[in-house]
Amino acid sequence: MAPVSFPAIELIRERFPILQQSDSHGRHVVYLDNGASAQKPKCVIDKELEVYSNYYANAYRGVYEFGQRIEDELELSRQSVCNFIGAESKEEIVFTAGTTMTLNLLAYAWGSHVLEPNDEILLSRMEHHANIVPWQMIAQKTGAKIRYVPLDEQHRFDMPAFEKLINSKTRIVSLTGMSNVLGATIPVKRVAEAAHSVGAVFILDAAQSIVHQQIDVVKQQVDFLAFSGHKIYGPSGVGILYGKKELLEQMPPFLGGGHMIDRVFEDHSTWAAVPAKFEAGTLPIAQAIALRPAIVLIQEIGFEWIEQHERELLVRATEQLQEIPGLKIYGPDVREKGAIISFTVEGAHPQDLAFLLNRHGVCVRHGHHCAMLLHEILDVSATVRASFGLYNTLQEVDRLAEAIQQARVKLRLA
Repeated sequence: MAPVSFPAIELIRERFPILQQSDSHGRHVVYLDNGASAQKPKCVIDKELEVYSNYYANAYRGVYEFGQRIEDELELSRQSVCNFIGAESKEEIVFTAGTTMTLNLLAYAWGSHVLEPNDEILLSRMEHHANIVPWQMIAQKTGAKIRYVPLDEQHRFDMPAFEKLINSKTRIVSLTGMSNVLGATIPVKRVAEAAHSVGAVFILDAAQSIVHQQIDVVKQQVDFLAFSGHKIYGPSGVGILYGKKELLEQMPPFLGGGHMIDRVFEDHSTWAAVPAKFEAGTLPIAQAIALRPAIVLIQEIGFEWIEQHERELLVRATEQLQEIPGLKIYGPDVREKGAIISFTVEGAHPQDLAFLLNRHGVCVRHGHHCAMLLHEILDVSATVRASFGLYNTLQEVDRLAEAIQQARVKLRLA
């Protein structure tokens, strides 16, 4: 693949203030926990500070200058999200507290709207708990049943098995776009078409995938989509629910309170038009506004460059880690996964390994990564995960491999 033209990686890293710091030993920190939360560029930090310093007010409440400025900025951000995911209208974009909040909203609002006893909800074995537990809770309330799509022998989403499982009882298909442990992806459009063929809605948990690959909700036929700002270099505390407008209009509200009403009577209320119907109370105002510069940054760099750069990181990491004795990598081949690599080292507890890597200035995640069902399939209680972002470098991959080797020596495994 020919290289994609963009400024050197050093110029990208300069946009992230935290990456300019050294740790207590004078080393630059190798941050490889992007799957949990990404670092923030200066444009995002500055935008949030701008809101609080120059024109903060509550949203959709006042006609005074600050109030109008806040409303204008929020709608600019809403339109930016709309354009980013290829939605047809900014009215299809709802601000939430994050992916977990969005999935709970869908489970309770859409789930309670459509599910009846013995209806089926289709999930996969590689889902994050946020895309399992809410469906378990609503299934218990409605009498619906959850069925799980297995993984194949290479730990890929088993599309043939999915096509056998889906049937006329399936009402909801809710799947991650990319596993937060394996990096395994799903064929989004094929899944959506299969769901629609039996009259089910397709929900895409894009928390992991949206920062690594372009999403177009119209072309890929996604009915509902969820993602969080903090994973796409934006602020924490803000997330997105995308829903087709006709579905949002059918769905009852999840929370009641201010802003989401049309009229309140003594014995009932009527609802505001979407998206206000799902934005009860005070929004994460500054965070929602500061999401826009994060999206602009990703669009400026471009997914073509991001995908190529992260592929190089993943290939380098896989090649180097495979050379380490006793190290096992989980997940499909690098050609079929996103920029995540999870592994164990024989004789080393993942927590001890992560601790020792930190001693060498390398930040990774350890544990079950909110994916216990998946770790049962992998037959391990925990893994170590290195997840890459657009600002990581090949030299940092080398640091990761060197730190693992040094940890093995410390643990007397080498």
